[in-house]
Amino acid sequence: MNSQEYIEVSIKIDPYTEENAEILIAEIEDLPFESFLEEAPYLKCYIQKEKYDPRMLKLVLSGLDYGFTTGFSAALMPQTNWNAVWESQFSPIVVDGQCTVKATFHKGLKRTRFNITIDPKMAFGTGHHQTTYMMCRALLKHEKDIREKVVMDMGCGTAILAILAAKMGAGHTYGIDIDAVAAASAFDNARINRVSRKVETYCGDASLLQRGKYDILLANINRNILLEDIPTYAVSLRKEGLLFVSGFYTEDLPMICSCAQRAGLTYIEDDSMDNWCCAGFRKQ
Repeated sequence: MNSQEYIEVSIKIDPYTEENAEILIAEIEDLPFESFLEEAPYLKCYIQKEKYDPRMLKLVLSGLDYGFTTGFSAALMPQTNWNAVWESQFSPIVVDGQCTVKATFHKGLKRTRFNITIDPKMAFGTGHHQTTYMMCRALLKHEKDIREKVVMDMGCGTAILAILAAKMGAGHTYGIDIDAVAAASAFDNARINRVSRKVETYCGDASLLQRGKYDILLANINRNILLEDIPTYAVSLRKEGLLFVSGFYTEDLPMICSCAQRAGLTYIEDDSMDNWCCAGFRKQ
């Protein structure tokens, strides 16, 4: 990964809102961009040089009909040691004094009940984002519900949630991510944490859920994908199964709850940090 050359694509969004940026990410992330950075009024997107296709990006942008306009420019980035960059920025985190998330190079830390070591590479999910933190907190709160159960982590990223569930005593956990880099990172992290026998990771989308039934489903994605996929999540849950979702703002909670209710799920709780929200539902 370190030797790859990357293109930075700056897409101007008019009018710029965080919701419009999320919509745009959902539309273009399969092109395949590896990461995104919001710097209003621009969404900055990063892709390996050999995978960049400006004609395809222009085609996708021209087909958008969401009430905002876009224009873009692209520039070759200087070669960067990405691992060195995130290593310099990644500090350990502790969730409610019970779960520590650290990198492979962090040494001599005080251990908590559950200790997770990750190598993020270019995949999303170091535990620092409020949504990942709240999802970990939701799992810790429902420890009794996890033991010996089957857990699915949708949009698993680095697989922090799947690994935590495995360490908490889940019978088996699965992780699915649409990004191949994330799926590979998730597999490596499960091995690093010595739970690879209990964690399986796959590259794909929610259509893969039809392969099985789950007691607990975790989805830390974004509002639009959640609204689209919650019905699929509900079908894949066993009776009395739990769904925990995050990746949306507190003002979007009524919309998420309404979608879940239509899918046959009952609201049980929610949590919030810095206007980000996490919610839990149960299948009756």
